[in-house]
Amino acid sequence: MTFSHLNRRTHLYLALSLLPWFLMYAASSAVFSHSQYFEDLDKAKGLPLWTTRFDRHYEIQVPDSGDLRPLGARILADNGLSGSYGVYRQGPDQLNVYIYTSIRSTQLKYFVKERRLVAEDRRFRFDHFLTGLHARGGFEQDGFLNKLWGVVVDLVCLGFLLWIATGLSMWWKLKQTRAWGWVALVGGFVSFALFLWGL
Repeated sequence: MTFSHLNRRTHLYLALSLLPWFLMYAASSAVFSHSQYFEDLDKAKGLPLWTTRFDRHYEIQVPDSGDLRPLGARILADNGLSGSYGVYRQGPDQLNVYIYTSIRSTQLKYFVKERRLVAEDRRFRFDHFLTGLHARGGFEQDGFLNKLWGVVVDLVCLGFLLWIATGLSMWWKLKQTRAWGWVALVGGFVSFALFLWGL
C-alpha cells in the first residue's frame, strides 16, 4: 500500500467516523449563533422553563472563600441528588449548584441567611441539549463516563487535525486543482484573520 493510498483511506474513514461529531458541533454552533431566535420560539409556547421540585429548610456552613466543589457534593448527597455539577456564588448570601446530564438539568439555590434550599428542574429543550453537548468537556467531573467523554473529545480533536492534514496532502498531489486550492486556503485564512482583527 502506497502512502497516497493510505492517506486517502485515512481521510475517508476519518470523515465517516467523525461524522456524528461534525453534525453535533455544527448544529450546536448554529444554535449558539441564533440563541435569541430559539429563546423567542420557546417563549411563544408560554410554558415555564423551571418548575420547583422542593423548597425546604436546610443548613450548611458556607465558607467565605476556597474551592466550593466539596460543598456542592455535600449538598447533593444530603438531598439525594447526583450528576455532573458546578457550584458558584450568586452573591454573598446565595450559593447555586447546577446539576446536569445530557437530557435534564436541576438548579439548587441555597439562601444562606434564610437557611433555605430550593430545587428547580429545567424543562427539556432540544436547543439546550445541543449547546450542552457542545460545551461539555474536561475532566473535573467524577465518574467513568464523564472521564471517557473527555478522552473521546480529545481524540475527536486529534481526528479533526489529522483529517485536515490528510486533506491538505491530497490537495497538494492534485496539480490540476492546486491553484484553486490556494485561493480557497488563502481566502479562508484571510477572512478568519479579518474577523480576529475586527472583533
